[in-house]
Amino acid sequence: MLVQGMVDDARQRLVTIGDDRPLIEAAGLLTQGAEILVVVEASGRIVGLITKSDVVRQMSVCDGARCRCAVSTVMTQSVVTCTGSDSLQDVSDRMKQRHLKNIPVLDQDSRPIAVLTARSILRVLLSDAEFEEAQLVDYVKGVGYR
Repeated sequence: MLVQGMVDDARQRLVTIGDDRPLIEAAGLLTQGAEILVVVEASGRIVGLITKSDVVRQMSVCDGARCRCAVSTVMTQSVVTCTGSDSLQDVSDRMKQRHLKNIPVLDQDSRPIAVLTARSILRVLLSDAEFEEAQLVDYVKGVGYR
């Protein structure tokens, strides 16, 4: 299965923030339930990610004006992403290697369109494996394919 098959459900998890927005705004969005914030430039292209850990790390060294910094100064710039044409197994493997819980899905112009979670990917992969197993059992028992 391809990532594209999961994009509609994953769109609801996408929360973006401009790279020039204050970190306090990012903190507010994260406290409203977002797992990650996808940081975008003015054109809408991805430039980084912000997590709760990023906010907490900055707040721990916060002093005066540094508390009002832009998200671009705190964000993770090296972002692992995927596209709709990637296979779910490949994306799952990439996430496991990097110990990621979430991964942004980008369109052909590097604009975020969704955020996939490791849990949702594994749920689909497990469902596919269970279906294939059931077909194999039916075949071995002489019932044939469904």
